[in-house]
Amino acid sequence: MRVLVTGGAGFIGSQVAAELAAAGHEAVVFDALLPAAHPGGRGPQEARTVVADLRDAERVRAALTGIDAVCHQAAMVGLGKEFADAPAYVGCNDLGTAVLLAEMAAAGVRDLVVAGSMVVYGEGRYDCARHGTVRPGPRAAADLDAGRFEPPCPECGAPLRPGLVAEDAPTDPRNVYAATKLAQEHLASAWSRATGGRAVALRYHNVYGPGMPRDTPYAGVASFFRSALARGEAPRVYEDGAQRRDFVHVRDVASANTVALAALAGREPGFFAAYNTGSGEPHTIGEMAAALAAAHGGPAPVVTGEYRLGDVRHVTADSRRLRDELGWKPQVGFAEGMAEFASAPLRPGAGAGADSGSGSG
Repeated sequence: MRVLVTGGAGFIGSQVAAELAAAGHEAVVFDALLPAAHPGGRGPQEARTVVADLRDAERVRAALTGIDAVCHQAAMVGLGKEFADAPAYVGCNDLGTAVLLAEMAAAGVRDLVVAGSMVVYGEGRYDCARHGTVRPGPRAAADLDAGRFEPPCPECGAPLRPGLVAEDAPTDPRNVYAATKLAQEHLASAWSRATGGRAVALRYHNVYGPGMPRDTPYAGVASFFRSALARGEAPRVYEDGAQRRDFVHVRDVASANTVALAALAGREPGFFAAYNTGSGEPHTIGEMAAALAAAHGGPAPVVTGEYRLGDVRHVTADSRRLRDELGWKPQVGFAEGMAEFASAPLRPGAGAGADSGSGSG
């Protein structure tokens, strides 16, 4: 197939383009290539690159000529620095997606894989010994200031046991980025129903690996720690370091895109489904920082007790649906991946996110 990869010059998008090419497809990259993210102003050498903003309908329309399917990776990512970022997030992520889908509808392109995110869940799954599965609300600043990081049972206040969140869990986006990622899914679902298209949203968990952007407030925690080690500094671990996450390697995420794209051919018109895309190996942020520091040979992490209001405590994936229904299986284990990432090159810091065809690339 000939596949348009939006945000295809970015951290994840470039890996998706490479994986598609390795699977025998032709990848066409669509990316804004903003200088803050791409100082050289170049896309992947192995793919044709269209340099344009995803909100430019005319350029999107031209790029879709001869395209069989779209892998939509373009997004402004991360929590941002302040609520003033909200218009940029909504413009890049949701308006950009709406323009893309409208032009796909007009062009008759009917297969779509969209980069989703685990942030749509808010907190992950929690179980109370007395009340079963419960959904704690946002953590209070007073509790966080006092070092009470674990959310209590909203019914009785007892400690909770974190578990794996499945795709049928209620969504609860708790920041602007999360809200825009959920809106992308809703737009893709509406597009599939209205056009007879077929779409899959891959809800990425904490993606890491070679080529992550360095030194940016929008990047993930793995990039923060790796950048600190590159400067000879100790990684600074927020809260008590016991926050649970699912760290999934970027090459595994890229392979999930290829598998999902191939699976769309067997789906009925109007199909839409969301799949968790995680390693299946929950680890704490403290464990990740320690593994990176040890593999890099740098200073040991420092647990600071600081926090970011809006961060969730635990969210880890149940990715069995992706494995069972599509046959995808991650190949890079935690120890192997962190050892590689500890010495892998990073890309220069992006001004507004790691993968975006409508903000940065």
